Amino acid sequence: MPGLQITLSSTFNRFFESEKSSGVLLIFCTIISLVIANSAFGPGYMDLWHIKVAGLSLEHWANDGLMALFFLFVGLELERELYVGELSNFRKALLPIIAAAGGIVVPAGIHYALNAEMPTQAGAGIPMATDIAFALGVLALLGSRVPASLKIFLTALAVMDDLGAIVVIAIFYTANFSPAYLLAALSVFGVLIVLNRLRVMSLLPYLLGGALMWFLMLKSGVHATIAGVLLAFAIPFSGPTDDESSPSHRLEHLLEKPVAFIILPIFALANTGIVIAAGWQNELLSSNSLGILGGLVLGKPLGIFLASLLAVLVGACVLPGDLKWRHIFGAGLLGGIGFTMSIFIANLAFPGSPDLVNGSKMAILSASLIAGALGFLWLRFSGSTR
Repeated sequence: MPGLQITLSSTFNRFFESEKSSGVLLIFCTIISLVIANSAFGPGYMDLWHIKVAGLSLEHWANDGLMALFFLFVGLELERELYVGELSNFRKALLPIIAAAGGIVVPAGIHYALNAEMPTQAGAGIPMATDIAFALGVLALLGSRVPASLKIFLTALAVMDDLGAIVVIAIFYTANFSPAYLLAALSVFGVLIVLNRLRVMSLLPYLLGGALMWFLMLKSGVHATIAGVLLAFAIPFSGPTDDESSPSHRLEHLLEKPVAFIILPIFALANTGIVIAAGWQNELLSSNSLGILGGLVLGKPLGIFLASLLAVLVGACVLPGDLKWRHIFGAGLLGGIGFTMSIFIANLAFPGSPDLVNGSKMAILSASLIAGALGFLWLRFSGSTR
C-alpha cells in the first residue's frame, strides 16, 4: 500500500550497521593488498600466503577454513530469515527469490555465451554472486534517501544469491571426489540433525560435529565451506523461551563481529594481492574478463529487474508498498558487486592457473567498482520514495 511505513527490527538494524562498517574495512584491506602486491614488498607478500601450516597454506586456510565460518554465518542468517524474517512469509519471500534466480541465470548466461567450449568456460559461476557486505555498505551510504523495504529486499536477495552460489560450488566446483568421505560427512550431519530433534540446546556438540564434518568434507573433494552451511541448518533455531535464546541466534550473534571485522578482511588481504602487470588493459578485453564484466555490470541488473517484473506481471508477487521499479533496478545494479563470493569462485574455477585467476580478480574488482558507483548514483538521484 502506498505510504506504508516499514519498521526494521533491532536485529536487522544491527546486522545492517555491521555490514556497512565491514564494507568500509574491506575496501581499505583491498587497497592495502593491491598497493603492497605492486610494491617492492610484493614478492614477499605473495610468498607469505603460501607458507604451510598443518599441511595447508595460509591462503588455503583463509579460503577453506575461515570462509567455512563465513558460510556458517550466512547459513545462520538464512535460517533466521526463513523462520522469522523476510523469507518466513512465502509470498513476501517469492520476490527476492525470483529476483535472485534472474540475477544468477542471466550473468552466468552472458559469461557462458562468450566462453563456451573454451578453457575459461568454468568461469561462468564467477558473475553469479553478490557481496552482501559491499552491497549493503553502498546502500547504507544513501541513508534515508532510499526506502527501508529496499534494504530488506536487497538483504533477502543477497542471502538467496549466496545460497545459489553455494549450490553451484557444491555441484560444479568439486574436485577429486571421494564418496566415502562425503558419506561420512553427511553421516555426521545426520547425527547433528538427530541432536536438533532431541532438543539438545548446548552449542558444544554442534561445534565439535561441525569441525569433524568440515575435515571430512575437505577430504571428500566437495568444497569444505559447504560444511558451514550444513552446520547452520543443524543448529536449533527456537529456544526454550524465545528465538533470541536459541543456539542459532547465540552463535549468529557471536560470529557477527568476527566475520565482519576479521574473517572477511583476512580473505580480502589473501585474495586481492593482484599484480597489475604491463598490458593489463588487454587482459580486461579477454573473453573471460568480458564475461565477468558483462555478467556483473549488465547481467545482474537486467536479470534481477526482468525476473522481478515478470513475477509481478503474472501475479506471483507484489512490490512492497514503498518500493518502485526504479528501486528494484537500483538493487540490481548493487547486485553486480561480486567481490568476496566472485573471487572465491574464481579460485575454484581455475585451479593451477594463476594468470587466469589474476585476470579474473582484476575483472571482478573493476566490475564491482563500476556496479557500486552506478548503483549509488542511480539510487542517489532516483531513490526517493516520492
